[in-house]
Amino acid sequence: MNTPETAQPLEQQKMQPASAPRGRAASAPHGLKVGVSLFVRKGEQSLWENGIFQNCLFLVMLLRKIESVAEVYLVIGGGDGDLDDARRFVKDAPAPLIDMTDAATRLDLMIEMSAQLDRAWIANFRDRGGKVVSMRVGNDYVIDIERMIFNLPHALLISGAPYDEIWTLAEYETTCMPYYRSAMRAPVRIMPHLWTPLVLEKAAAALPEGQHFGYEPGRRRWRAGIFEPNICMVKTSQIPMLCCESAHRANPDALEHVWAYNTFKSKEHAGFRGFANSLDIVRHGLASFEGRYPFYQVMARDVDVVVTHQWENPQNYLYYEALHGGYPLVHNSHLIGNCGYRYHDFDCEEGGQALLHALATHDNNLDSYRRDAQAFLATLHPEYAANVHAYGAAIAALFEKEAA
Repeated sequence: MNTPETAQPLEQQKMQPASAPRGRAASAPHGLKVGVSLFVRKGEQSLWENGIFQNCLFLVMLLRKIESVAEVYLVIGGGDGDLDDARRFVKDAPAPLIDMTDAATRLDLMIEMSAQLDRAWIANFRDRGGKVVSMRVGNDYVIDIERMIFNLPHALLISGAPYDEIWTLAEYETTCMPYYRSAMRAPVRIMPHLWTPLVLEKAAAALPEGQHFGYEPGRRRWRAGIFEPNICMVKTSQIPMLCCESAHRANPDALEHVWAYNTFKSKEHAGFRGFANSLDIVRHGLASFEGRYPFYQVMARDVDVVVTHQWENPQNYLYYEALHGGYPLVHNSHLIGNCGYRYHDFDCEEGGQALLHALATHDNNLDSYRRDAQAFLATLHPEYAANVHAYGAAIAALFEKEAA
């Protein structure tokens, strides 16, 4: 789940006073300096831990293409890591790295993303003339409510910070948009989701000799992969398992294996064990319950088809990665065009039919499948003109409000 980490308090951090708030043009902004927050901790950290780290990099790539933006920075905050840790974490970063102290006096616009900013820092920054946007790319409503009910560590803090605007994605229009608007007392704007295969291709290039990321046609029986994180109800393995079960019952020769990743700890739960043991894919020895691994690694080695499910979370990097590799994607998302093999809502029997349809047709239609996928994925690119325009217009509107 793409959820920002909570920033450490900055009240004790000495901030350099600005001589005066920076001037603003009365019309469209020009020469803006923009920062995107990045959570960095000590020790090992990977861009594959969750999608938000990659999303920060993609947003920086886009911001560099906006005419009104002169400088873009990744701002280190939230964790116990320093600039050296950040340099190790994001090698070849698409923007310079700065800390929160530098950001306080250097920037015109701060976009809170991977690291949630301290309320006092935001208030001081805005007093000096800066603008602050919170970019929300996780289903915070569901995450927050679950953590309140089940006494889990908090995620998003409703801190009363004075944001200028909240930016989020189309997938959260139903669940989160009203939540943000009311709880965070700020206007909410729907923004394009961003993705490029840059990180994926760089990682896949380092695969061991003989392994290749990309669908290979010709197998009579498919090995299915289920990758839902199982840390929140919006993306769990049960419906994909039932999709595979439905396909297996209809055609016992369809699936060679079902890999349910991110379920290793779930096996300890009696309810999950009872559910899994009731399935033919388990009773017939087809299913394995595994830990967490980088997607590109297991796809290159063990998986032919990706079976997914989401609840109010239909924009996922996993989908884009599977489509980029030409892998058949069985899904219930309405926000990825005509790509993949779609079933609706929670209809696992329709999902099983979609899986069997994919098995019967995918190899023969592989060229058109890849063309459709690449056409859709191109609309997600940080340098796609419509995306650059949307973010540029949103930034201009922030400063035009002040001029008005």
